[in-house]
Amino acid sequence: MYGRVLGVVNLEVDGKKTFGPTKPAALFGLLATSPDCQCSIEEVFGYLWPERTAFERGLVERAMSDLRKVLGKEHLPHISSGFCILRVPRENVDYLRFIDALKKSERLPWPEQVEVLSRALEEFPDEEPLRGIPGKGFATRRLELRATRLDAVRRQLDAAWHAQDRKVLCGEAERWYRSLPGEAWPFRYYLLARGRELPPMELEKIVRQWTEQFEKPDAVLQRVIDWARGEALSPSIAGSAQVPNQLPAPGRRVLGRSDLIRSTVELVLERQAAGHGTVIVISGMAGIGKTTLALQLAQQLRDRFSDGALYAELRGFAGEDMPPVDPEHVLDRFLPELPPYSRATDLEEKAAALRSALAYRSVLMVLDDARDARQVVPLLPGVGASVVIITSRSRLRDLRAKHDVHLCQIEGLDDESAMTLLQEQVEPRSRAAHAQPLIDLVKSCAGHPLALTVIAGRLEGRPLGTIVELARELKEERRTMDVLYDPQSELSVEPVLNLSVRALSEEARRLLWQLAIHPGPSIGWGAVMDLGLAGEAIRADRAVEELVAANLVELRGDRYRLHDLVRNFAHYRVPPLPLGPCREFEEATVRQVLEHQLQNVRACDRLLDGGRALPVGEPDEVTVAEPGSLDQAMELLDIEYDTVRSCIGLAVARGSERYMWLLPMALMTYQWRRHHLAAALEGLGAAREVVERSEEATMVDRAMVYRMLAGTNWRRAEYDLAAGQLNRAVLLSSEDDSAAGRLSLARSLHALALTRRKQRLWAEAEEHHRTALGLYRELADPVGEAAALNGIGTIHLDRGELDEALAACRGARTVVESTSNQSGLADVLYTLAKVHLARGERHLALPLFQEAGEIYRREEHWPNEEKVLWTYADVLVAAGHREEAVAALERVVMLRECMGGVGVPEARMRIEPLR
Repeated sequence: MYGRVLGVVNLEVDGKKTFGPTKPAALFGLLATSPDCQCSIEEVFGYLWPERTAFERGLVERAMSDLRKVLGKEHLPHISSGFCILRVPRENVDYLRFIDALKKSERLPWPEQVEVLSRALEEFPDEEPLRGIPGKGFATRRLELRATRLDAVRRQLDAAWHAQDRKVLCGEAERWYRSLPGEAWPFRYYLLARGRELPPMELEKIVRQWTEQFEKPDAVLQRVIDWARGEALSPSIAGSAQVPNQLPAPGRRVLGRSDLIRSTVELVLERQAAGHGTVIVISGMAGIGKTTLALQLAQQLRDRFSDGALYAELRGFAGEDMPPVDPEHVLDRFLPELPPYSRATDLEEKAAALRSALAYRSVLMVLDDARDARQVVPLLPGVGASVVIITSRSRLRDLRAKHDVHLCQIEGLDDESAMTLLQEQVEPRSRAAHAQPLIDLVKSCAGHPLALTVIAGRLEGRPLGTIVELARELKEERRTMDVLYDPQSELSVEPVLNLSVRALSEEARRLLWQLAIHPGPSIGWGAVMDLGLAGEAIRADRAVEELVAANLVELRGDRYRLHDLVRNFAHYRVPPLPLGPCREFEEATVRQVLEHQLQNVRACDRLLDGGRALPVGEPDEVTVAEPGSLDQAMELLDIEYDTVRSCIGLAVARGSERYMWLLPMALMTYQWRRHHLAAALEGLGAAREVVERSEEATMVDRAMVYRMLAGTNWRRAEYDLAAGQLNRAVLLSSEDDSAAGRLSLARSLHALALTRRKQRLWAEAEEHHRTALGLYRELADPVGEAAALNGIGTIHLDRGELDEALAACRGARTVVESTSNQSGLADVLYTLAKVHLARGERHLALPLFQEAGEIYRREEHWPNEEKVLWTYADVLVAAGHREEAVAALERVVMLRECMGGVGVPEARMRIEPLR
């Protein structure tokens, strides 16, 4: 294949060409120029259809399908987890070659950088990238691409200057000086290339003309002008013999931060080239590697700062025995390194003297472990091109509110980097033999560099055969902090976390403990606020803001998260209350956690299955986010699902019977629609045990649990199990002669009829359907009546009684269309479509299949939608609609991938002959 996006988009595969402003070409250009060649579905829609306001996923899927036709199966673009993804050979696309060359150049010597960057820029001609593709999004993307090109040009010129490659420096500097006359950086490189060669009068003339036309030279450009005049040494080495160099020796190598280091270096150099300084705050939880990263970043930048490097350890979180360093003491150390020497006597005067000393210098400053803005502000430069790297456990929000600060928020290491750190003391031949316990150790440390370093040190002092025991010890929650201590190196996780916690207010410390009780993995704003109501109420909003600012709680999107080690430390080592027992407070916290989840899940479930009654009761001191539509309900449950499952586990662990059965029951409809059947069975097992022994659970409650168990087993094709559970539900329902009991009996008989049909016991199935039908009619339940009629229709269809099947299904349709139950309507339409198909009436079946599938799609009922589309595709093929069949099967592939991947290869095999 051949792909070009740096100009008119041109895509050629096996002689088939796509070019110009077509939708497939635009989609290819967008994906090829996006990070990792992928974009969210919503972003793709916004780029390709900017004129439309309402999101239409089908348009994106159709565009992806069209692009697949060009690329073929070898480079098959696909949609996964809400993202459109392109997988193509990078060497076959001009922009990807360009980007890869930029990355390759980063660690090369200067002469090789010049060569690689020059070749990279040959890929990027003066022609406009993505030319002709309309839309504001693509206009912005073109600006971004041009900015990337100019950044590469600056890097090329910088490398040529350091390598003393006169040919490239002179040629490119003059070219860009002529092309961008108003920019400072091309003029600077032009002077570096030609300034010493120009006669003095001509030099002064062009400097005066540039200054009068554009702006006064900044400190960096002025230094280059002075050098060109012969009034200063080389800008890159001026005064190097006498400048301070206080940076400590770099610590252990940095793993997993290369992208962050590269982007930060690029930011610094870009601002430096424009004559601007940069203040960088590296923030993160205790032990996450802030200092190591800062020193590595400083080492990479050191050569760019001709006037030296300053370093101060501020001891912001060193403990009560070592108070934070007074900024005036730091100034007393820094100022003598930056002559002329100042005679300032107070903090304000010394800070002003530092700003004056740095105004025309290029200095790198590292301020390690800052407490707050008050400690840092007096040490910051004013104007000029100096750079300050600050590390802090705080996000220093007060500093960022008043100063131009670039925040680098760092988190744990990825699994690969964590494993590399852990295995440093393990011989390669021993790693494979101990792969699983090493994986367990990495998981338990959750990417925390200090924890991984402690464990790596402990591995060095014991036989590798005991690694399994160490992994087991680390999993024991009450021992975790003890295990994460290495007596030989005196490294330990607990003290560094303790220093962060001791700096908190009492309310924040209490909320941190409550969040540790919450099972996670994440928690929403409303749930956090509800925690504040447990025991004596606190201002949870302020407390959680304090925890986020202290990097003890992470805020990702709209969800709060605790690092596993913070959770463990807070739970077992942080007292929630200053004095007195905390058992009542703990029970109140658990109650708030579980009640919040139950009420919010039930609010969603009412939209998914409005006919099911659960004795949940009204919300009591908890916040309920009422979804406005079924889509919103499913979206909320998608977000909360892992947390709800964890809360079910908490309820079981605490023996909280109300939540052990009501939470799984409230979640059940969602789990069926998302095909989470194994998890559903797990939750229902505990629910069954509770209702069987509970004196408060009614016969209807018990029957409902058995019916949900049966429904889950039915969806797993375990029909014998389902039949036994439904017989139990029928028996329990029969013992309650109230309207609720008879409705429960009707539903149990209907479900039993569906199961008997699967067991091919048609006579018994029809009998149960007709009994259920009578009960539904007696109770004036049209939704149930339609379902029973539809069930009778399926049995007639199974037996080949097509006229009777058609009559039953038409009756079901008439009844269900009088209700608002869309899922029930889709069930009837699907059966009716199969009846028409069996009667040879394909033209009548096709629109019914399509309508049923669209309803299931709107209802986000993945299993039923997949079932309909699978059959619908066959009918489309038989009718000669191959492209529509391919689209239906591609949707099947996506749904099956979302539901665990079972049957995906089979679906793809069906697609291939149809293309």
